[in-house]
Amino acid sequence: MNYREESLKLHGEWRGKIEVVPRVDVSTREKLSLAYTPGVAEPCLAIQKDPEKSFELTRRWNTVPVITDGTAVLGLGDIGPEAGMPVMEGKCALFKAFGGVDAIPLCIRSKDTEEIIRTVELLAGSFGGINLEDIAAPRCFEIERRLKEDLDIPVFHDDQHGTAVVSAAALLNALKLVEKRVEDLTVVINGAGAAGIAIANYLLRMGAGEVVLCDRRGILCEGDPSLTEAKAEIARRTNRRHTKGMLADAMRGADVFIGVSGPNCVTKEMVSSMAKGAIVFACANPTPEISREDAIAAGAAVVGTGSSEKPNQINNVLVFPGLFRGALDVRASDINFEMMLAASRAIASCVKESELSPDYILPYAYDLSAHEAVAKAVAEAARASGVARK
Repeated sequence: MNYREESLKLHGEWRGKIEVVPRVDVSTREKLSLAYTPGVAEPCLAIQKDPEKSFELTRRWNTVPVITDGTAVLGLGDIGPEAGMPVMEGKCALFKAFGGVDAIPLCIRSKDTEEIIRTVELLAGSFGGINLEDIAAPRCFEIERRLKEDLDIPVFHDDQHGTAVVSAAALLNALKLVEKRVEDLTVVINGAGAAGIAIANYLLRMGAGEVVLCDRRGILCEGDPSLTEAKAEIARRTNRRHTKGMLADAMRGADVFIGVSGPNCVTKEMVSSMAKGAIVFACANPTPEISREDAIAAGAAVVGTGSSEKPNQINNVLVFPGLFRGALDVRASDINFEMMLAASRAIASCVKESELSPDYILPYAYDLSAHEAVAKAVAEAARASGVARK
């Protein structure tokens, strides 16, 4: 099947992947009067007295916007907010199908950080949480940081943290196969944008021994005056040996390669230079950093990609529906590291030890039991870490 051509045809038939469906019957005068005027005045007044009642008397408790400015869409780049709408609608459909979360696409016609922050803040009273999507770095870092500071509902940038959570889940199971420990690893990440920096931060908090980031210019090293603020910050906490050079230099002797960059930037020789039992996650879409077949031929023990057509798809859809389901269920004020780590462990645990193999390190994205496991684990972690409000 030519997925692109067939998808375009179906989008024309669907004319949208989500719709609004009423939850109440308004087919009689009495029912209409209860759902709307005059009866609706009473819940309005109750919320006026206590805005927290909006979580009990409206659908706010279960509603999340998927917010983008259209600047970093699915490997397509800066295509604009309207062009990003099919992706945001798709994300909303996945929220509902796998997490039971009502999600609404909000595509903002601005690249101004302050305008985006202010827009979200003004709309936040309608939602139980905020999902940021496909916003280019470094603007996405400031937007998320400020919104997490200013709002009392969970704010989550899926391109950063969803990618980190599912990558860590895949890594936890891959390590069982190669019999290595997180604290002994040297991990090389290619791509120092939102996803790459988030994965680096996440693995450092998990206790990874050494993490090295690379961008198009080579290895990020502390003290390089040409680095952006975000790259300089992560360089201060990674590459402790102050290795210099290009990606090939970084990969020599490394245990793990994680690619969130671009196509065909890794060769078979680079994979062959890695340590025995090498783990390669080549996640660029639609063309990975190295093909699965070439990575295996070069000696990789476990290979993951971003493709649904290959084994071990490392896909954020395993994360965000259950993560938000768990956070919303306990009225969490934040999505913190403890909740994300619980999600990683829950995803990894969905592959039984007896089933684990180099071709099966993650549950399938459509496995509802995996999403339920994530939701349960996240809710428990929210309570344990003190951010749950029910």
